Amino acid sequence: MNLKKYLVRALHRLQKGPGYTYKELLVWYCDNTNTHGPKRIIKEGPKKKLIWFFLTLLFASLVFWQWGILINTYLSYNVTSSLSIGFKTMKFPAVTICNANPFKYSEVKPLLKELDRLIEAALERILQPGNGSENVSPPLDLELWNQIPLVLIDEHDKDNPVILDIFETNQTAVGNRTALDTETSVSSDTAGGSEALGNETTLRNQTTAPPAPSNTTSEEKKYKLAVKLCSQQGSDNCTYRNFSSAAQAVSEWYILQSTSILSKVPLHERIRMGYQAEDMILACLYGAEPCNYKNFTQIYHPDHGNCYIFNWGMDEEALNSSNPGAEFGLKLILDISQQDYIPYLSSAAGARLMLHQQKSFPFLKDQGIYAMAGTETSIGVLVDELERMGYPYSDCTMNGSDVPVRNLYSQYNTSYSIQACLRSCFQNHMVEICGCGHYMFPLPEGVNYCNNEDSPGWAYCYSSLRSSIKQRQICIDSCKETCNDTQYKMTISMADWPSEASEDWIFHILSYERDMSTNVTLDRNGIIKLNIYFQEYNYRTISESAATTIVWLLSSLGGQFGFWMGGSVLCLIEFGEIIIDSLWITIIHLIGWCKGLRQ
Repeated sequence: MNLKKYLVRALHRLQKGPGYTYKELLVWYCDNTNTHGPKRIIKEGPKKKLIWFFLTLLFASLVFWQWGILINTYLSYNVTSSLSIGFKTMKFPAVTICNANPFKYSEVKPLLKELDRLIEAALERILQPGNGSENVSPPLDLELWNQIPLVLIDEHDKDNPVILDIFETNQTAVGNRTALDTETSVSSDTAGGSEALGNETTLRNQTTAPPAPSNTTSEEKKYKLAVKLCSQQGSDNCTYRNFSSAAQAVSEWYILQSTSILSKVPLHERIRMGYQAEDMILACLYGAEPCNYKNFTQIYHPDHGNCYIFNWGMDEEALNSSNPGAEFGLKLILDISQQDYIPYLSSAAGARLMLHQQKSFPFLKDQGIYAMAGTETSIGVLVDELERMGYPYSDCTMNGSDVPVRNLYSQYNTSYSIQACLRSCFQNHMVEICGCGHYMFPLPEGVNYCNNEDSPGWAYCYSSLRSSIKQRQICIDSCKETCNDTQYKMTISMADWPSEASEDWIFHILSYERDMSTNVTLDRNGIIKLNIYFQEYNYRTISESAATTIVWLLSSLGGQFGFWMGGSVLCLIEFGEIIIDSLWITIIHLIGWCKGLRQ
């Protein structure tokens, strides 16, 4: 049978209508479709036919425009947040406690002896000009000083500031304003210390100037103390980090120098020099059950030395809280031994503590709080549970396995957190750019900590990397929030403890229990009492849900089509049918054209 005749017959059987040309097919569609408008085009007079053709074209365009908006809204994957309140027995949070001072001064003093002598002599020269320390015996270790020196910047002439070395008679002057490039940066001191607003001054061209006057008056406070950081010792490529207060500069300088010294000390020695659990935790009570320092897990934290975690859940099941209220929480009495603090390293006294989830690493510098000595601190806890939707609704992660940053805190067998990711990212960049790792973060395998002897320019490299906006943005873009998180909201209240009427017998008992002493060996400056408890068992769950679903999309598309065109899904099938028929007619015409061409 001829192929063209077969296709024509098949087309008629499919159409159940006349015609096998494009015009006949279009007329047949308009006459038989259930969509409003096309029927009026073929049945009305010439004027109305034109009006209905325009209206049908207009409303069809509106339908496609609305469909584009709806599909774009669906593909944006927006979410809505909902808040629900529940009531249940909850796991007691993990409680990490540390001393604000990382090491006992009596233990670490031999390592920091020369450093302390240097800063004392420098402060004497700064605060008492003319009373120099030239005849100090034994001589000062100026080689240690010159690795990361403190300098004075004389800004009496702002166009030509002068750099004054504290332990040298030479001064460095800058001939013109363009040679001194000043950058302002806010430093969140990841080296472990106070946060400071610092200015970085880069010295490029140096000349020698006469010595500046040694005396300054309070009316002319034009001198600023700065930390000099050079890419190599003796190099001209240096950065001057100046501060609004000399106290901030001294603290920053001491942290950098002590970091270099302590980075060479083995971990077991640093643990030994810190505060031991049996000396720090004097009393413990959880609910009605007594506890002691053996119920705490010890970890070494670079910022705070030895830290101790209660209810971490690593070796045994996490504890549940039987009831809300102070009598069912955790009660601790701590001894921080403030008299053994390192004077230039720890300017704050107290205990640093943090509440967090089980099996998570405590980042006390970001999320911890202080408890003051000589007080009873009560902490009421409320729980917020966050549930985020994953891809494609948000860029969160369940366990960090899809994060491109190598998590250096996995050596602690802790769960993923964005704080761990950001610090791991910074340390990885530090190793890659500076050739060594910073003392405050875990080390990748096969890498050593930075120090002044092995890496003389590490402080310069670290300061540049820390103030780099590009580096921070790379880490922010690489790290992800966790999809599920638990946050502990704290209500804190304090009172003097013990009272004047009861301090004698309390200190006698605690002193005897600690070291079997009949004399009082404790005082108000070293004792802290903590009460940590759930305020109530109500917890809030903040969860995300999809703002648009496939059901919403289909119903919205159908609603727009029905409103503007009076159509339905069957009308779309009819439209699909005419497209198939058009293709069929095209095939018939192509066969006829090929046959004619062949003849």
